[in-house]
Amino acid sequence: MSTARTTRTGAAHRLAALVEDALGGPLPVRLRAWDGSETGPAEGPVVVVRSRRALRRLLWQPGELGLAQAYVTGELDVDGDLADGLRRMWAATRERRVHPPRLSLTDRARAAGTAVRLGAVGPRPATPASQARLRGGLHTRSRDRAAISHHYDLSNDFYRLLLDETMAYSCGVWTDGSTDADAADAQRAKLELICRKLGLTAGSRLLDIGCGWGSLTLYAAEQHKAQVTAVTLAREQ
Repeated sequence: MSTARTTRTGAAHRLAALVEDALGGPLPVRLRAWDGSETGPAEGPVVVVRSRRALRRLLWQPGELGLAQAYVTGELDVDGDLADGLRRMWAATRERRVHPPRLSLTDRARAAGTAVRLGAVGPRPATPASQARLRGGLHTRSRDRAAISHHYDLSNDFYRLLLDETMAYSCGVWTDGSTDADAADAQRAKLELICRKLGLTAGSRLLDIGCGWGSLTLYAAEQHKAQVTAVTLAREQ
């Protein structure tokens, strides 16, 4: 993989150095910053950081939520194949080319200084308008019902655009030799594995709490003749 760096004093170069120090390995994707500077592999997808606010979000909310917020607000984007970018990150991790190092106090101080110069330190950015704003105590009945409704009552037509015919949204199971299997085949393989592990037989009783659109409920009843009671808080489901 060839690597090209341009505008070495630009924001992209400083940000890449910060990320590579934190990860302990080279960036598997190219990086473009708000000032037009770029660095990283010449081929493949380009992660576009359009605003310093993206960095602030990650500082205030590290991890997947901060990334998702930056993405939906347009502060962070991917120019190219998003799936390819994710595969590259995963491959880099598996090959141990990217791993968290042990940073010294000097390294941490230098990283903090770079973060300040990049504008990553500042007030917490506003929550995206599309994000659920839930009230009440954590995991109270009313709050959980509101959270479920916010996500799963968008409409069944919306989720049909994303899911296969089983309407299952947890990971499927691809068995050895199933190179021709599609997403629906993998979901049915998962459902069969669950039913076998539960030892379901004709007349078995199963309580499916949080049943979603009923993929397990229907499979257990149709294929294993189980008596299934399904529960969901989402009206659309």
